Amino acid sequence: MPISQTRLKELASRSDKQIDYSDIPELDEAFFEKAKLVRPAADKRQITIRIDADVLDWFRGQGKGYQTHMNAVLKAYMLSQKP
Repeated sequence: MPISQTRLKELASRSDKQIDYSDIPELDEAFFEKAKLVRPAADKRQITIRIDADVLDWFRGQGKGYQTHMNAVLKAYMLSQKP
């Protein structure tokens, strides 16, 4: 289910002090030393694929760019399987 405009406005109005960052590690210089810029591949191919309805609905619910997001998830999985 997409987030409502009312909820987005409420979240945008919060100050940084009102946000709980306790479960998010701080990004220090060590993080940025290992960070890599990832750009979408230019070599895209159009295919037909069958996806479970609930999976497709969830990705579509994430908003514009959901197909790019699906591709990124698949690519991350693919890369995690390399020895």
